[in-house]
Amino acid sequence: MKKYFPILRWAPSYGAGAFGDDMLAASIVTIMLIPQSLAYALIAGLPPEAGLYASILPLVAYAIFGTSSTLAVGPVAVVSLMTAAAIGRMMETGSADYAAAAMALALLTGLMLLALGALRLGFLANFLSHPIIAGFITASGVLIAASQLKHIFGISGGGDNVFEILESLIVHIGDLNWATVAVGALSIVFLFWSRNHLATALRAIGLDDKLAASAAKAGPLLAVTGTTAAAYFLGLDAKGVAIVGDVPRGLPDLSPPAFDADLWRELAGPAFLIAIIGYVESISVAQTLAAKRRERIDLDQEMIGLGAANIASGVSGGFPVTGGFARSVVNFDAGARTPAAGAFSAVGIALAAMFLTPLLYYLPKATLAATIIVAVLSLVNVGVIKRTWTYSKSDFAAMMITIAGVFAFGVEVGVVAGIILSILLLLYRASKPHYAIVGQVPGTEHFRNVARHNVITSPAIAAIRIDGNLFFANARFLEDHVMALAADQPKLKHIVLMCSAINEIDGSALESLEAINERLSHAGLSFHLSEVKGPVMDRLKRTHFLETLNGRVFLSQFEAMHALDPEIFKVPNGAG
Repeated sequence: MKKYFPILRWAPSYGAGAFGDDMLAASIVTIMLIPQSLAYALIAGLPPEAGLYASILPLVAYAIFGTSSTLAVGPVAVVSLMTAAAIGRMMETGSADYAAAAMALALLTGLMLLALGALRLGFLANFLSHPIIAGFITASGVLIAASQLKHIFGISGGGDNVFEILESLIVHIGDLNWATVAVGALSIVFLFWSRNHLATALRAIGLDDKLAASAAKAGPLLAVTGTTAAAYFLGLDAKGVAIVGDVPRGLPDLSPPAFDADLWRELAGPAFLIAIIGYVESISVAQTLAAKRRERIDLDQEMIGLGAANIASGVSGGFPVTGGFARSVVNFDAGARTPAAGAFSAVGIALAAMFLTPLLYYLPKATLAATIIVAVLSLVNVGVIKRTWTYSKSDFAAMMITIAGVFAFGVEVGVVAGIILSILLLLYRASKPHYAIVGQVPGTEHFRNVARHNVITSPAIAAIRIDGNLFFANARFLEDHVMALAADQPKLKHIVLMCSAINEIDGSALESLEAINERLSHAGLSFHLSEVKGPVMDRLKRTHFLETLNGRVFLSQFEAMHALDPEIFKVPNGAG
C-alpha cells in the first residue's frame, strides 16, 4: 500500500514541526500561484476560474500519490500552450464546449499517465533528449510571450506560430490602445524589478533576509492588486482596457466531462504529447530538488501521481497540469517538508475561489499577459544553445530543427519533430558505435586505442573493441568493418573482438557474428572473443555459436594476445 500510496510513508510521523514548515511554504506558494493560475488559464484559452480550479484538487491528488516532498503541481506555461493548440483548432475559444474539451484533455492525459505508470513505462520519457527538450521549451517560451503581445497592445491578433502571430500584430497595430500599453508596460517593468530588486528593497527597510526573500515572491500579486485598483478607480475599462470581468464565485462542480468518442479520439494524440512533455518537465524538477535533500523519486509512481492530478483536474473544471519549475523551487526554498504543503496550497486557492473572485472583476488582461511574459522569458535559455553548439553539432542541429518547428508550425509539430529527432539520433548513434583497433600499453596488461596511444601491436593479430551493445541497428556495421579489416591486411591470422563494453547481443547481431566467423574461416583467419560479460556468455551458450567458433573465448584481452603471439605480447615484469 505504501508503494502506491506514498502518503502512507510520511503521514503517520507527521508532526507539528513539519506542519509549521509546510504551512509557511504553502502560504508563499499560494500567493505566487493565484496570479499564475489566472494567467495560465488565459494562455490555455480558458476563463480565469479554470486556472483556480486546476490548482485545487490536483494538488490534493498529488499529495496522496506523489513521491516528491517539494514538487508544486498546477498549471504551467508550456502545457497551457499545448492545451490551447490542441483544442483551439476544434472549437471556438471561450465557449462551453471549449471548457469541456479542456476537461476531457486533462482526464485523457491523466488516464494515459496512470496507465504508463502502472505498466512501469516511465522509461519512455528517456527517448526525449535533453537538448531537444531544452530547444522545445525555449521556443515555446518565445511563442507564449509573442502570443501575449496582443493583450499588452490591446489589439486583436492570433495565430498558431510565431510568424502568424507577428503578421497578425502588424496588421492590427493601428488599433493600439495606449491605456492598455501603459498598464502592460508598467506591469512588465515592475515584475522584472520585483524579481531582481524587491528583496533588496525589503531588506533595506528592516526585514530579515528570509522574510524579504519570501515576500519578494509576491511581486505578481502586487501587480495584480495595483492594476486592478487602478482600473477600478480610474475607470480604465471605459478607456478600452480589457478586464477579466465576472469570475464565478465558489468551488467547481465535481463531474467528469461527457464522453464524446469523436472528440476523445481527436484529443488522444495531444493528450499523449502533453503527458510525456509534462512528465519530463516535472520529473527533471523533482529529481533536481530531491538530490539536494538526498531523497529518492520513484519515476513510475511519479507518473501515477501526475496522472491522478490530471484526472482530478479533469473532473473539477480544470485543464492539464504538471509540476512547475518556479513554484517548486519556491516551495523548496520556503522549507516545505512533505507533499502536504501542496494540499495546504490547495486550501488557500479554494478560499480564494470562494471569497476573492469578485475582486478580480477589474483585473486588466494586460496584467495577466505581463505576468505570463515575465514568467516564460525565464524559459528562454540561450546559454544551453551555445553549450550544445560547442559540445555536439548533431545535438545542436536537432535542437534548432525543434525550435524552427515550434516557430514555423506551432507547438504540436515542434514536439512531434523533437520526439522523432530524439529517436532518430538514438538509432543513428547506436548504429555507429565507437570502434577502435587496440594494442598493449608497454609494461602493462592494458589495451588502448592505437590512434590515441603509443602501444604494441602485431601484424598477425587485429584486436577490435566495440564500445556499445550489438543489436540489429549496428550488426551490419560490425560485419562490414571486420571484413574490411581482413581484406586490407593480408598478413592477418587472427581477429580478436574485445567485448568489455558489450552488454547485449541480440538475434541480428548473433547472425552477424556467425557470418563473420564463417567468412573468416573461409579466408583462413581465426575469430576470437575476449572479456565477454557473464550475462552475454550465458545467452551465447544457449546457441550453437560457441560450438562453431573457429577460435577461442579468452577471459582477458591480454590473455588472448599473449596466447596468440607470446613473443610480442609478453607478461610485464613483476606481474602474477
